[in-house]
Amino acid sequence: MNIVTKDLVLAVWSLIAGTALVGAQPISAPPVSAGPLTNALGPRIQFATPVYDFGRARAGEPVKYTYVFTNTGDRMLIVNSVQPGCHCTTAGEWTKQVEPGQTGGIPVQFDTTGGNGMTVRQITVACNITNLPPMVYIQLKGMIYKPVDVNPPWAVLNVPPDAESASLNVTITNNTEEPLILSPPESNNRMFSAQLVTNQPGRGYLLKVTAVPMGVGSVQGQIHLKTTWTNTPVIQVMVVANVQPAVMVMPSFVSLAPGPLPNAVTNSVTIQNNSTNLLTLSEPVVNMPGVEATIRELQPGKSFAAMLAFPQGFLVPPGQQVELSVKSSNPRFPVLKVPVMQLVRPTGPVVPARPAASVRVPVSAPVQATPPVSSPSTATTPPAPAVTPLVTAKNPFPTGVRSLPAPPPLPPLPPAPK
Repeated sequence: MNIVTKDLVLAVWSLIAGTALVGAQPISAPPVSAGPLTNALGPRIQFATPVYDFGRARAGEPVKYTYVFTNTGDRMLIVNSVQPGCHCTTAGEWTKQVEPGQTGGIPVQFDTTGGNGMTVRQITVACNITNLPPMVYIQLKGMIYKPVDVNPPWAVLNVPPDAESASLNVTITNNTEEPLILSPPESNNRMFSAQLVTNQPGRGYLLKVTAVPMGVGSVQGQIHLKTTWTNTPVIQVMVVANVQPAVMVMPSFVSLAPGPLPNAVTNSVTIQNNSTNLLTLSEPVVNMPGVEATIRELQPGKSFAAMLAFPQGFLVPPGQQVELSVKSSNPRFPVLKVPVMQLVRPTGPVVPARPAASVRVPVSAPVQATPPVSSPSTATTPPAPAVTPLVTAKNPFPTGVRSLPAPPPLPPLPPAPK
């Protein structure tokens, strides 16, 4: 009995001691929920070749290239648009969505037609990247050459008024491996002539173009050279010659407001000397009394300004020709004349009066009464006077006369002059 009681007491004490030990242990705090990761990358785009150099391409041959890119981020990359910088560059069907770690492509084609020399084209790629502006730029560049290069493509010759002729050199270069043989040049305008010089057989030529002026103004022509190529049988060189006048007057005439002028007016005329010889102007005069004309030299011997002061009330008489005359030291133009033209004062349009409507009123003719033969024994009765039917405004027709049909409508009025 004592042994059982002793064991029972020990078990109770062990239970109490264990409970106390457990209660003495500290209580752990509840777990805190993890917030969003701060080191998330999001979508990223990286091009293997952001700038593509196509090297050297012949004009007219298309340049094709596919830009390969990789999504180096941890979210889906979405390419929204691909926008080339010019109409000569087009983008094909590109990869719209790329998973992290995967690659995509943007095919591009560049039309080199009409190009020449070093060329750079830019393409804008819009996507959903977050670390940078949502646009990325890629480029393609290279040298475009023509099979035959004509430099300059237009031969423009400015012929001074005192020169008998003017010349310009045009180079013709073969940029291919096939030899180029040219025939003697031919001109479609007798004002132009050309001489061909071979710098390097089959590779390079020099074309010397000469213009002999036959008058003042601009003249165009073409120089033709036949070749040994089947795809380019003829080379054409455009030629333009600008023959300058010895003396230029700007404007060519003086314009005035309708007269009489309400106020005094001063006009200016510029006189330019294009000749190699210096010009002297003197004795400016206007063939109308009251107008003062003076000459100012803006650049010695080259540029002048003629000042014309018109008084108040100035009026050009009808039929009279008014002009400015200036004496010149140029023997070809001893006197320079500038017309003076005055606008005509407009007059108001004359509107014709509308004709008044007429009313046809039929009136019966008075009845002629035959006087009776009187006798001495018979009493005479004076004849009744002729009765004229009464016409009133309310009844335009006399009594006993039936209404006539309405008169025809009046013709329309002529249109008022503009």
